[in-house]
Order: sequence, then C-alpha cells, then structure tokens
Amino acid sequence: MLSLAQASPDNSDTPDTNSQPTAEGSEAPAENAENASEAVAEAAAEQGFISQFFDSGALGLLLEGGFFMWPILILGIVAIAVIIERYRSLKMLNNDDEGLRQQVLDLLTQDRVEDAMNLCDSQRGPVAAVLANGLRKYLVLRRLGHDPAKIEEQVIQSMESYSVHIVAALERHLPILATISSVAPMIGFLGTVQGMIVSFANIVEMMGEVNIVEAAAGGIQVALLTTCFGLIVGIPAFLGFNYFSSIINRFVLEVESTATELVEIVTLQLTLAQSEAKKEQASTSTV
Repeated sequence: MLSLAQASPDNSDTPDTNSQPTAEGSEAPAENAENASEAVAEAAAEQGFISQFFDSGALGLLLEGGFFMWPILILGIVAIAVIIERYRSLKMLNNDDEGLRQQVLDLLTQDRVEDAMNLCDSQRGPVAAVLANGLRKYLVLRRLGHDPAKIEEQVIQSMESYSVHIVAALERHLPILATISSVAPMIGFLGTVQGMIVSFANIVEMMGEVNIVEAAAGGIQVALLTTCFGLIVGIPAFLGFNYFSSIINRFVLEVESTATELVEIVTLQLTLAQSEAKKEQASTSTV
C-alpha cells in the first residue's frame, strides 16, 4: 500500500497545463471585439462627417429647401456662365476708340481715305469695323463718280446696317440673363408658397401634440429658403443684364456720333472737290 502511494504522481506538484490555453483563448475574442468596436467607431465617425458636410453650409440649405432649389441652382450656374462669357466678349469695347476716331477724322480731312481705311482694318473692335465698312463704301462710290448726296446716303445706310449686325452679336445671350433675373425669384416665391402650404398642413395634423409656434417657425424658415436663393440668383443676373446693356448702348451712341462726323467730313470733301471741278471747267471754258 505504501509503495502504491509513493508511486502515484503528486497532482499538486504537477503544472496545470489546461489552464494556459484557456486564458489565451479568452484574450483572442477580446481583441476581436475591440477591433470591431474601433471599426464601428471609425465608420460612424466617417458617416457623421459626411452627413455633417451635406447638412451644413449652403449645400445643407440647398438640400433642406426642397425640389424648387434645384431649378434655381441650374439658373444660377447658367447666369454665371453667361456673365463670364459676355464680360470676356465685351472687353474689346474698352479699346482706345476715341483715339482711333480722331485719327480717322484727321486723315479724312487730309483726303487720305485709303490710309484711314487701312488704319481701321489694322485695329480690333467693332468701332474700327464699322468705320472701315463706311470708308470702304465711300471710296468705292467716289471712284465710281456718284453724286455727293447719293454717296452720303449710301455711306450712312451701310454703316447703320453693319452696326445693327454688330449690336446683335454683342447682345447675344443677354435675353437669357433677363429671363433668369425674372424667373429665379418667381420660382423662389413658388417654392415658398408650396412650403407654407405643407407647413400649415403639418401644423393642423400635429395640433395639440407639439408647440404650434415652434412647428410653424421651423416650417416657415425652410419655406423661405427658396425665396432667398431665388433672389440671390436673380439680383446678380439683373445687374449683369443692365451693365452689359449700358455698355452696348454707349457703343451704339459712339458709332452714331462717329458716323455723323464721318459723313460731315465726306460731304465737305465732296463739296470742295465739286467746287474745284467747276472752277477748272470755268477756267478752261474762258480760255
């Protein structure tokens, strides 16, 4: 009996081999759970950033305003494009047209019609083009020997018809600005009316459940967003239309005054030429 007890192993002295794997197995799920919680936190933070981006600023107000905000946004983009395009096209009207007109009138006073025409052809801008067209018509009719009255009439008609085509090219896309300046606020008012109708319908449905003043204030604030954005788009479009129209009207007045001066000088030159021709005929007849 004693020998058997001595031969049997002492369980208290032997190490517990089964306890270590159990501890390691319990640590692995804890790490996985921690990683999963971190991934969920990162996804929530990213989603919160995206929602904050779309809900804040002008984009948030745009999304909050409803369906009528999108036509206003499209009209705003078109208005910006037209303003940029017209500004770049009308920059040519800011050239030194006064100096060009004075040089042309001086050359015509010296009866140097071809030099004046070549000067206009070498310059850029609609004023130079209109002057070149009138001088070319005058030079052709003068070489053909037409009478001064017909030459004056033809030159004026030629310059006016040519300036009409130039003005039509300068006024291109301006009706779009005029339309946007009127339509954008109207769409904003329409969106506000629609929002007010929905807001008051919701107030009637929630009568007695929530504070009516708070519900009405929130709904009216959202409804007024379309009016605000419509005016934000319409006012710059209206200002741009008036600005470009004033530039074009000033150009038309300058062309008309230049054409009047040019015709006066042409008439004077033709009158002097006729008087000299009559003097020569008289002197030859007396001889």
